[in-house]
Amino acid sequence: KPLGSRARASVLRADKAARPGAMAPKKKVEEEKPGAWLLGRFSKNLKVGLVGLPNVGKSTLYNSLSKSHHSEAANFPFCTIDPSETRAFMPDERFNWLVEQHKPKSEVQPFLTVVDIAGLIKGASKGEGLGNAFLSHIKSVDGIIHVMRAFEDDDVIHAEDTVDPVRDINTISSELRIKDIDYVTGVIEQHMKKKTAEATKTPQSKKRWEENLASYEKILKFMEDGKDVRNGMDIWTNQDIDVLNELMLLTAKPVLFAVNMNLHDYKRKKNKFLKPIFEWVQANAPGATIIPYCGAMEDE
Repeated sequence: KPLGSRARASVLRADKAARPGAMAPKKKVEEEKPGAWLLGRFSKNLKVGLVGLPNVGKSTLYNSLSKSHHSEAANFPFCTIDPSETRAFMPDERFNWLVEQHKPKSEVQPFLTVVDIAGLIKGASKGEGLGNAFLSHIKSVDGIIHVMRAFEDDDVIHAEDTVDPVRDINTISSELRIKDIDYVTGVIEQHMKKKTAEATKTPQSKKRWEENLASYEKILKFMEDGKDVRNGMDIWTNQDIDVLNELMLLTAKPVLFAVNMNLHDYKRKKNKFLKPIFEWVQANAPGATIIPYCGAMEDE
């Protein structure tokens, strides 16, 4: 049976594609979207800070991670002043495999450096409480573990008198953002003083100055709108990311949420604070991990 025009055309296309040297049709390649992992410094030794309001269980969690009791856990605000630091060893089958394969003379187990940082209160960005020291200690870590109190106990003082973990995390996030806004504002002021000097050097210097200014102003506007830097990966350009990695902002650091519950709620896996915490994290730190735990049980 003779082929119709459409069938003949299909055969010709197939024959052409099958010939030696024929080029396959190009596949559409989707560019990988930049992730938050692009932010921060490259380091062989990762360091995380335990952050939260006073008396939420930071030192208790620190002691359980370090299997020690050299970070004071007491029932009064600011029982931690100078940060404690320890190594939490991280078992890794890949490390064991490498040791078996290469038989090194010495072994250094994988570890994570954990820092117990003094409690933050509202106004810390302006120096309230131990604010300035607190924020400088956060600046030195690679990631933040937000410790949230999700249990009520009249015997354990709360800095705000009542237990409300969403209010607490809003306080902490706002203080970190305010500190970043103040810092970038100062960077822009210093940058503007160099305008004339950079303009008279070379066209490349002038262009670089203008690009950096544009990034500074873009980052500042983003934070002034109430957003954390790590949540802007869909709008940051490579230039912006380079600038961010020079600034090392607090709100650019990756976060994890450790929710401190009482033993009863932890056993039954239910708590009236868990849903509001989950909803807040989804809205303000999408993709971040939430880990419920019982500090009282860990302390025992």
